[in-house]
Amino acid sequence: MPVAPDGTAYDLTGPEGAPVVALIHGLGLNRAVTWAQIGPALSAGFRVLTYDLPGHGESAPPSGPVTLRMLGDQVVALLDHLGIDRAALVGFSLGGMINRRVAIDHPARVSALAILNSPHDRGAEQQRLAEERARNNAAGGPAAGIDQTMERWFTDAFRSTNPDAVAQVRAAVLSNDAETYSAHRRVLVEGVVELIRPDPPLTVPTLVMTCENDVGSTPAMSADMGREISGATVTIVPGLKHLGLIEQPKVFSDAVEAFLAGV
Repeated sequence: MPVAPDGTAYDLTGPEGAPVVALIHGLGLNRAVTWAQIGPALSAGFRVLTYDLPGHGESAPPSGPVTLRMLGDQVVALLDHLGIDRAALVGFSLGGMINRRVAIDHPARVSALAILNSPHDRGAEQQRLAEERARNNAAGGPAAGIDQTMERWFTDAFRSTNPDAVAQVRAAVLSNDAETYSAHRRVLVEGVVELIRPDPPLTVPTLVMTCENDVGSTPAMSADMGREISGATVTIVPGLKHLGLIEQPKVFSDAVEAFLAGV
């Protein structure tokens, strides 16, 4: 298992010399469980970089406060370590906030963005409630409301017919250290405000995707993102919830591959 100097565990697959695509997972997950199907599909034509967020999967715990900018700097440090000048950044959920932060702070390093099931402007009242819930549940760590989380993430049909896949995701979430998990959850909740209507606006080629029944990263949020990023493509996947990319990975890999091929 390769590990960067800062303790970031990563994998680099696909043909050498091909355009680089970095895949960034979400809160409580890891590179293996999130990209198990999508990573290999993309690596047929791209050099695919996957890695674990601090304290997630096989990466070392964070060495300081967890902020959205720090998580963006982790990506840039990994690209530097690997000698990669530019990459397309594909981010799921919190990962879709991290890749936007990188595009704001380091635009020359980003060739394209794919923002998958990622939150955006919640409105003042919903933002206040989300921050309040994050504070109240901090002590419980990843176990707090885990059953409800699985219900929000997967459709009833998938949970019924694919219990092993759901159990794998559940185990990944529960394996997280409570303090690290809560710190990243605060970023997921609070960091959105850094990304609303950035000045100057993002102009990098962008694909925004979410699922019809994702209550935390809604179609309306994706539409707002699309309006804020010039030329962005917005795609809504019918019927699925937050982890649609695990329920129907081909839908996502096909969409991302087609988008990147056109950039």
